[in-house]
Amino acid sequence: MRSKLVEACRRAGLKDEGLRVVDDALDVSKSGLDRYWEAELHRQKGELLLLPAPDAAAAERCFEQALAVSRAQQARSLELRAATSLARLWDAQSRKGDANRLLGEVYGWFTEGFDTPDLREAKALLDGLRGEPRRAI
Repeated sequence: MRSKLVEACRRAGLKDEGLRVVDDALDVSKSGLDRYWEAELHRQKGELLLLPAPDAAAAERCFEQALAVSRAQQARSLELRAATSLARLWDAQSRKGDANRLLGEVYGWFTEGFDTPDLREAKALLDGLRGEPRRAI
């Protein structure tokens, strides 16, 4: 799966390679062959764009695209990931209120699975946005 390769590139700091892989994967997704991971690919592209020589505006557009796609697909888990990434960016830009509203709304839909990495990460970010001590994830 290409999204795993993109994530490996991000973790290794291989921004240009990761962007090439994610753009290729998005091209395949746009062809209609595999649309399930489209939201995640947009999110991952945003994360790559925040690596050295960051382009925060382009990253924000990617996160917003990821939100739009995940909402259209009713893919709540992917929406949570996109909301977490966008909230983290907004937090770094001192937009805590916006970050808290967005992530709090999406997080509030979940009624189970709170021990999963995505929900634990979202909760830790929410705690920090609300001035509560952040718990280890």
